[in-house]
Amino acid sequence: MDTLYPLLRRLEKQGVLESVWDTAGTKPRKFYKMSEFGDDIYLKLNDSWNEINKLVNYLIKEEVLLW
Repeated sequence: MDTLYPLLRRLEKQGVLESVWDTAGTKPRKFYKMSEFGDDIYLKLNDSWNEINKLVNYLIKEEVLLW
């Protein structure tokens, strides 16, 4: 997990994540959640992924038809 926490901190610094400390227990814990900006980024990336996926599936289908 050497790369997980630096990634979380970097995403927080970029505004994609927000964090909050829970000090109610014996050991303080930091929790991360998606920010509004992160939600917007997620939706845009998800839309892009779906478009790429549709295109690849179309190309695969066309390739099958050519064989």
